[in-house]
Amino acid sequence: MIELLTPAEMGRADRLAIDAGTAGITLMERAGRAVADAVSVRHPLGTRVLVLCGPGNNGGDGFVAARVLKERGYLVTLALLGDRARLAGDAALAAATWRDPVEPLDGGSAPRLLGRAGAVVDALFGAGLARPLDGEAAAVVDAVNRSRRPVLAVDLPSGIDGATGAVLGTAIRAEGSVTFFRLKPGHLLLPGRVHAGTVTLADIGIPAWTLREIGPRLFRNRPPLWRDRLAAPGLADHKYARGHAVVVSGPALRTGAARLAAGAALAAGAGLVTLAADPAAARVAATHLTAVMIAEIAGADGLRGLLADRRLNAVVIGPAAGVGEATRSLVGAVLGGARGAVLDADALTSFAEDPEALFGLIRSGGGPVILTPHEGEFARLFPDLAGGPKTERARAAARRSGAVVVLKGADTVVAAPDGRAAINDNAPPDLATAGSGDVLAGIAGGLLARGLPGFEAAAAAVWLHGECGRRAGPGLTAEHLAPELRPALADLYREAREAALPPGSLMAADDEPDYGGSD
Repeated sequence: MIELLTPAEMGRADRLAIDAGTAGITLMERAGRAVADAVSVRHPLGTRVLVLCGPGNNGGDGFVAARVLKERGYLVTLALLGDRARLAGDAALAAATWRDPVEPLDGGSAPRLLGRAGAVVDALFGAGLARPLDGEAAAVVDAVNRSRRPVLAVDLPSGIDGATGAVLGTAIRAEGSVTFFRLKPGHLLLPGRVHAGTVTLADIGIPAWTLREIGPRLFRNRPPLWRDRLAAPGLADHKYARGHAVVVSGPALRTGAARLAAGAALAAGAGLVTLAADPAAARVAATHLTAVMIAEIAGADGLRGLLADRRLNAVVIGPAAGVGEATRSLVGAVLGGARGAVLDADALTSFAEDPEALFGLIRSGGGPVILTPHEGEFARLFPDLAGGPKTERARAAARRSGAVVVLKGADTVVAAPDGRAAINDNAPPDLATAGSGDVLAGIAGGLLARGLPGFEAAAAAVWLHGECGRRAGPGLTAEHLAPELRPALADLYREAREAALPPGSLMAADDEPDYGGSD
């Protein structure tokens, strides 16, 4: 389930399900039971559970969860922020099934209630919160955080913006969250991801066809988003059929970044990879590279001459290339033909004084272009887009530039000019190391060479980069990443084969080559 729904889109899914015949209170009952199930998994019978309910439908889910937990044998206290008489709609129906006392909840009562609790259910506000918490609501949230009690949030921790992951004034820090039908962007974007803890996705009976009506354009970056574009090599394939990537190197004392990118492009499946460098840098690179070929070039004209061979169908430029006019000229040579390109690092910063010049080159080139800025590089190219929701900044940058934008970070966002975007959440913190971004650029270049469209190549590269980091583990350096591509790709190819089989069928052991990979 890769689609992400904003709170507004989730509200529409609810309405579509209700209009199709499922009562709202039925959805609420299922949601509340899913929350109760999650509490039951985490805490033994007899635990004192404090259920904090708000004045809306999130609170209604809490009333159901409280009732079910009490029926199962938990010692439940329910506290309501607001006036029970003012509850409306399905929330009022859910509250009517709770026969025990309702404790008043405010900043004064919260510490006393929390002091007796072994676990807390946060059903105050959820994903639909539209303004910063203040007053008694903020006081309650702060009291919950000070108590250090284990919290399970209903939908999203109260105080987290479901669309952006931002903290609205203050926000509960939960060890887990239960959400419904589809994840929300706030579960993946920082700091929401940290506040949400481990997220459980519950099926409450909203039909999948509602997604066709809603048409979500934001996704969780997972293999089903792009796996059908990443076919395993066929028996009839040859190296030229798998594309030829070029990585442009920096000067002699800075070839390491380009070498990392070139090795990653080759490991990502490009049939051939050439490192293009001036004569001095080429000789340094030649002492380190074997499978990667080397071409000597003299400036932009030399690169243009090399790229006259149309079999060279993807280029990576920027890692340690140097900032200035020379790099701008090289970028111009790269973007002068209908080939794929990845622009990273210095290739971006070299246009900081005139971003529109870069965007003009991109729009006139004709091939798919991927930009891979971190936040600092992004701010230099798109100074007016600094701050604000990360997904919307990346989308705006993609529309303006005409390129696929990979806005890097622990919550990397990949955005296409057509409005599609994906949030990545599989990257371990160990990837924050020198050269890691060069490897990412190389993977993207290798996938472009293989013929993947820009958005799919970028999204797949980001996910593979994170997966390689996970496999390499703590203490990794950039050199550890490319070797992990082999087992990662092997597993993807195997999963693709299995997904393509008819249900119940068996594949003979020799039907496809064994690519290895993990068990």
